[in-house]
Amino acid sequence: MAFKALKALAASSVFAACLATGAAEAADELTLQLKWVTQGQFAGYYVAKDKGFYEEEDLDVTIKPGGPDIAPPQVIAGGGADVIIDWMPSALASREKGVPLVNIAQPFKKSGMMLTCRKDTGITSSDDFKGKTLGVWFFGNEYPFLSWMSQLGLPTEGGADGVTVLKQGFNVDPLLQKQADCVSTMTYNEYWQVIDAGLPAEELIVFKYEDQGVATLEDGLYVLESTLDDAAMVDKYTRFVRASMKGWAYAAENPEEAAEIVLENDATGAQTEKHQVRMVGEINKLVDGSDGKLDMAAYERTVKSLLSGGSDPVITKEPEGATTTVVTDGL
Repeated sequence: MAFKALKALAASSVFAACLATGAAEAADELTLQLKWVTQGQFAGYYVAKDKGFYEEEDLDVTIKPGGPDIAPPQVIAGGGADVIIDWMPSALASREKGVPLVNIAQPFKKSGMMLTCRKDTGITSSDDFKGKTLGVWFFGNEYPFLSWMSQLGLPTEGGADGVTVLKQGFNVDPLLQKQADCVSTMTYNEYWQVIDAGLPAEELIVFKYEDQGVATLEDGLYVLESTLDDAAMVDKYTRFVRASMKGWAYAAENPEEAAEIVLENDATGAQTEKHQVRMVGEINKLVDGSDGKLDMAAYERTVKSLLSGGSDPVITKEPEGATTTVVTDGL
C-alpha cells in the first residue's frame, strides 16, 4: 500500500514537473536591443522585467544593452534582436537605406535633446552660432542637429558664416576643456554631467530642440516590417508593449525604486544612485504618461524636419509604411 502511495506521489511529481516545464517553455522569447548602455533612460523595460509584467504576458524578455559601437538598426537587420529602441531620425534614415524598420509604439512623447553652450563664448541665441564650434554625436544621433542647422541656413563645414562640427564622444569633455563652444546633451544625462563637473547652470545657456521647433521623436520601438505579416508576432509585440508601458507607469510612480532596479541590472557598475534617480525623474517627463501610441502630428513634424535639409536632407522622400497601429490598437 505504501509502495503504491509512493508510486502515485512520484507520478504526480513527474506530472507537475512536466507541467512546470511546459509552462516555462510556453513563454514566448523576445529580445530587446537598447539604444545605449543600461541606465534610467530604459527604466520602464527593466521595471517590467523585474516586476514580472513581461512574465504576466507570457513573455521571456532578454534586454541587450547598447553602447558607442552598437547600432540598433544593424543589430535587428542581422537577426540579433526582435525589437529595437531607436530615435526616429535614425530609424527613418535606415529605412530609406534598406533596413525596413517600422515604428510599432512610441513611449517617449517629447525630445530630451539639447545643445548646451558656455555663456562666456558670447552665445545668447542661435544667431550667435556662426563661426562657433559645436559638438555633435554621430552614429545616427547627428540627424536632428544637421536638420536644425540646415533650417538655420548654417553650413556645417566651418568658416565665418557656418559652424564647425566637432565629432563629439559620448561625454562633455569638449565643453569642459573649451574645445567646443557648445556640446550635445540630453536633459536627463549629459547636461547633469556638465553641472556635476563644476560648471554651474548660470554659466550655461541651453537650446532645447523642443523649444526651437525642430524636435524629432526619440526612443521609439521598432521591428522589421516582414515580421508584421505574422499574426503570432504581432500578438507578441502587443503583449510586450502593454507590459512595457505598465513598467513605465510604475517607474513614474516609483522613480527611486525604478532607479534601484536599473542599478541592479548595470553589469558595468559605472552608474551612481544619485545620477540614476535624477535620470529617471527627467525621463518620466519625456514619457509624460504615454500610452505607447504614436502621435501622428509629432511624426509628421519629425518627417518635415528631416526632409528640410536643403541639399543634404536626412531623408529624401516621404516615408511609406514606416509606422503601424496594428500593435497599439490591441493594447
